[in-house]
Amino acid sequence: MARLLIIDDEASLCQMLEIAFRKEGHSVETVSSARVALKKIESQVYDLIISDIRMPDLTGLDLLKRARDLRTTAAFILITAVPNMESAIQALNLGAQQYVIKTDKLVDELKLAVARALEVLALREENTRLRREMLRVFAQNNIVGHGPKIQPILEMIRTVAPTTSTVLITGESGTGKELVARAVHEASLRREKPFVSINCGAFPETLLESELFGYLKGSFTGAESNRKGIIESADGGTLFLDEIGETSLLMQVKLLRVLQERTVRPLGGTVDVPVDVRLIASTNRDLPAMVKSGQFREDFFYRVSVIPIHVPPLRDRPEDIEPLARHFLRRFGPQMGKPVDDFTRDAVEAMQGYGWPGNVRELENAVERGVAVSPEGNRLIGMEHLPESVRAGRGPDQKEVLIPPEGIDFEAEIAKMERQYLALALKRSGGVRTQAAEFLRIPYRSFRHYTKKYGL
Repeated sequence: MARLLIIDDEASLCQMLEIAFRKEGHSVETVSSARVALKKIESQVYDLIISDIRMPDLTGLDLLKRARDLRTTAAFILITAVPNMESAIQALNLGAQQYVIKTDKLVDELKLAVARALEVLALREENTRLRREMLRVFAQNNIVGHGPKIQPILEMIRTVAPTTSTVLITGESGTGKELVARAVHEASLRREKPFVSINCGAFPETLLESELFGYLKGSFTGAESNRKGIIESADGGTLFLDEIGETSLLMQVKLLRVLQERTVRPLGGTVDVPVDVRLIASTNRDLPAMVKSGQFREDFFYRVSVIPIHVPPLRDRPEDIEPLARHFLRRFGPQMGKPVDDFTRDAVEAMQGYGWPGNVRELENAVERGVAVSPEGNRLIGMEHLPESVRAGRGPDQKEVLIPPEGIDFEAEIAKMERQYLALALKRSGGVRTQAAEFLRIPYRSFRHYTKKYGL
């Protein structure tokens, strides 16, 4: 059970409470002085502290303040024989769990208060455990970042993972859609069951159908034995359909039936097999536009997009580039047996200034290359170890500056470039203008002038 510390200058009350709570199975210590209690709190860990408010050396409120300064996680219950609304409010504002008045029913009321407080502590510990587990899941799946664009995604994963709702993950190639899907699975109640994935764009329709639904011997030429399909293999777990926008209208009808009926029929079969799968789908295509153009079934779209999660491109969350790069560095260094510790400052700036058209996947490859080409014993990854495109600061789709035969509007081009740099700095700083000004190495007053000039 719990470990309790009881503080009251009435020895008889301490004795009575000690007997009552020992009968409840708790470990109990009692002291008659708040100063003695503080020394115990400094050196020992308690789950719950019950303290009188009026004591000769320190008040219970003073004790609560000082205990909080000591970073104790114990719950506090304050008791008093002289009720006072002001002290009650102050106690609750300081973080006391309960405020109990001394009456002839004090023991019974304290038992209830202790039970409630311990329930709250148990919930808090469980939340802390779950949060640690989620952080492990995120790190394991390379989902790293603290910026304003990635945090809502992490919160959404925490929220929807325990449910059975269908999830649709959208975003450009390389943003980590499958990693998000795996994180949802690993944080769910299905984590002990299979996570089965298939890229819908990697198979022709006839082959995709046999892969998904399975087949019976003799159902088509080459079907020499019965084979279980991917959907049935995921029974009890999660089915991840990557690039679901590549499926045909006919395949969408068949998948819709699986979602509605919770059954699957193998090719050549006449009996439906019940399946329990959670569907997570992903796409880099604009499904609503495909619905409008008749390329994607509307009923299927609404069935797969119950919980939409959009993963933004890496260029829209530059604040996550550095922590992601270090995360990959911590992985690839030990894998290759190289004791690399960090990046040089110019390497970090080069990575932050690059557009990453291949998103997180390209960054991961760049870090892997950097570790691979760095000399033995080298502890820092420098500019010279990064891919040429990153060193040059431009992606393959960006061109060198050229002056066309007809000439250019120099002032307009410079203004456009200034606006782009200002917008990029604001993105990188997450909207913090003083930090954005530092990125551009200009005084804040100048930065404010330019943002006003360009309406940013």
